[in-house]
Amino acid sequence: MIVPTKSWQADTVAHHYDELDLFYRELWGEHLHHGLWHAGAETVTEATLRLLNVVAAHARLRPGQTVYDAGSGYGATARWLATHHSANVTALTLSPVQYRYAQTVPALPSAPKPRYLLEDWLSNTLPDRSADVVVAIESTEHMVDLAGCFAQIRRVLRPGGRFVVCAWLACEAPKAWEVRLLLEPICREGRLAGLGSLSEYQAGLQGAGLVVEGSDDVSRQVRRTWDLVLYRLIAKLATDRRYRRYLLDARQRERLFVWSTLRLALAYRTGSLRYGILSGYREA
Repeated sequence: MIVPTKSWQADTVAHHYDELDLFYRELWGEHLHHGLWHAGAETVTEATLRLLNVVAAHARLRPGQTVYDAGSGYGATARWLATHHSANVTALTLSPVQYRYAQTVPALPSAPKPRYLLEDWLSNTLPDRSADVVVAIESTEHMVDLAGCFAQIRRVLRPGGRFVVCAWLACEAPKAWEVRLLLEPICREGRLAGLGSLSEYQAGLQGAGLVVEGSDDVSRQVRRTWDLVLYRLIAKLATDRRYRRYLLDARQRERLFVWSTLRLALAYRTGSLRYGILSGYREA
């Protein structure tokens, strides 16, 4: 497990997303997760929704099922699952800004309206054995207690209930330079609690009493995400003075994340950073 040189708690993660709210939405979009490219000619929207379709397929979603979205960001995934799979979704985020934004977006009249909670997944108030599905899309990296995160997934799932975890990962045996120049700074600048490997995630989920059916490395299919974000950032810095002012303002605690966009693009290209989709179920 790669961990940052400085640790923090949930409020630091919330502040990160609150301060960078506008930039995340403008550069990455309200879904706030990677796209999945197969042919390479897909639009960003098509690639973004392809990842969601893969998540839904691994979850084996059926209409009317109860879904918990652990680390839901702006609620876009929750709304998509409700609209396209008639799921009853409860979405949890740490960020007050994301929580307020999610509540402003209307649900389609024909779809169940997601329920949004401003809660830490690690200390959530959801009932035991109350979910058919739990999804965690690029949120487990922020959780200071990964074992506790997986334990919460098992606790809230009904027996037979399914989980899907999409995660930023470290390669299995990173070299010292990869840790020093790429992986540790990505953790520190992105307020990640750590970057585990695919095998560490498999072991952690199994250790929590969950059955892992699938663990797919889709790094090559998602890495274009950060090439596009980096391109958009450079264009914004060249044309939008808000970005330049922010980057030069020493009072802004999260401005160093700007440099992580370059690190993330490089880390995918070198193979230092990986992306995994893990799925399975609670047996009993």
